[in-house]
Amino acid sequence: MTRNPLTPVAANASTQALRSTAGHRPSRSEAEEAVRVLLRWAGEDTSREGLRDTPKRVVKAYEEFFRGYDQDPVELLSRTFEEVDGYDEMVLLRDIDFESHCEHHMVPIIGKAHVAYLPDRRVVGISKLARVVDAYAKRLQIQERLTAQIAGAIDEVLKPRGVAVMVSSQHHCMTTRGVHKHGTQMVTSCMVGAFRDDPQLRREFQMMIGMPV
Repeated sequence: MTRNPLTPVAANASTQALRSTAGHRPSRSEAEEAVRVLLRWAGEDTSREGLRDTPKRVVKAYEEFFRGYDQDPVELLSRTFEEVDGYDEMVLLRDIDFESHCEHHMVPIIGKAHVAYLPDRRVVGISKLARVVDAYAKRLQIQERLTAQIAGAIDEVLKPRGVAVMVSSQHHCMTTRGVHKHGTQMVTSCMVGAFRDDPQLRREFQMMIGMPV
């Protein structure tokens, strides 16, 4: 089976390395002051009524936007079930809505993920697949890495015969700024194991998520 090079262990190690390099985590008051600095830089008066509580609201929003840094995808997938009565066909969860943020401009990436795997004696609750998508999406991301991380986590923990992940999203860094190309969709995929080796299985996955083949 072809293993994805970006395993959860590597991904978590990368996150820890970034945190250790950055030193101590700023306090909430320091984060709020940083928001005030940006508002003043933009030309605003942070003392006016409409902006007085904006720093608090922004920091609270960031806690939600980036809660993935406090979630462990491996732990989310750790509880599996073996009583499947011999079921060994594709398990697919499609149209998983997600919101992420581009690490280059810190603006939204809005899209859907489709996740499938071929079980090898073990399956996982389908809600856990959606939670793994969120755990990686709720971080600063590029779509290519997000796609590989989702596939890598499922492959590493469940050890299935194959994993397929396809992500389609709109990047606000090119719709609300820069080239201003509205309606564009970026599509990425990561195929592991049987999905990588078997074109017919790959086509079946594409048909099941509604892609033309």
